[in-house]
Amino acid sequence: MKIGMSHGAGGEIMQDLISDIILGNLKNKTVNGGVGLEDLDDGATIPLGEHEIVISTDSHTIDPLFFPGGDIGRISMAGTVNDVAVMGARPLAIANAMVISEGFNVDELELIIKSMDEVCQETGVAIVTGDTKVMENDKLDKMIISTTGIGIAPKGAITRDSGLKVGDKVILTGSVGDHGISLMSYREGFGFETDLKSDVAPVWGMVGAALDIGGVHAMKDPTRGGIANALNEMASKSGVGMFLDEEKIPIKREVHAASEMLGIDPYEVANEGKVIMGVAPEKADEILEAIRKNKYGVEAQIIGEVTTDKHVILETMMGGKRILEAPIADPVPRVC
Repeated sequence: MKIGMSHGAGGEIMQDLISDIILGNLKNKTVNGGVGLEDLDDGATIPLGEHEIVISTDSHTIDPLFFPGGDIGRISMAGTVNDVAVMGARPLAIANAMVISEGFNVDELELIIKSMDEVCQETGVAIVTGDTKVMENDKLDKMIISTTGIGIAPKGAITRDSGLKVGDKVILTGSVGDHGISLMSYREGFGFETDLKSDVAPVWGMVGAALDIGGVHAMKDPTRGGIANALNEMASKSGVGMFLDEEKIPIKREVHAASEMLGIDPYEVANEGKVIMGVAPEKADEILEAIRKNKYGVEAQIIGEVTTDKHVILETMMGGKRILEAPIADPVPRVC
């Protein structure tokens, strides 16, 4: 077997690679009984006294490096902060490693670093250590950024993507498909009356507000594989199902139009500034109101609830029902 682009695009193919090749050949995957690699959550935890340290790592190979709504610097910081945040931890610090191709424009590098700093300033996170390497330009496509984020939470307060409970309300913090569809549209040169932009943004403000209210049982940011992958992964790990109302799922007109033009399901493409939450039903309205007060959460909706079924069922706009399945892979490569 040879590695293909789909092995890094989320969905079932990537999960198979992780399970068979990576997890199957590693022995030490947890520390002090915390959440470890085998849990395949958005991050891992290291119990330490009265707290738990949350750590998450990611690599970014986005093409193009600059896109409507952001760049590789913004997405590397926001994505790392978000993976820590959805574990229920306050993000604190980031380690940043860059591999840059020979001949890369220094002015563009400075713009990327400034974008990193903007996200860090917004979230109160510091880039505390890093590494920079340069490779021949015929061996590297422009730039790769690898980041490791660290956060902290009180012991026992970690939020897992496997914590859904029957009866929970499912909250989606905003419109879907913005990031993946905007990048693909930009690559293909499609234009729209209103500019379509990536949603790349740090979600800690929304997550922190929800955690302050309480009743958050599970969270995940729907990046590679989109909400279709994230919803199915949460349901499968929790041993439950979901019943969702398609009319409640926010989707922009431009995303709809571009998706049809490209033949892509927007539910299967990456988002970079959204969260899916499973919350206690008696807290759902209060949490929703708090999320909508955040500038990134104004489109948030309660899109359904957790059921005893073992499938994610979508009630369509036509009144029918269909199973929302996990994608084989994200149909838009190199978006994060």
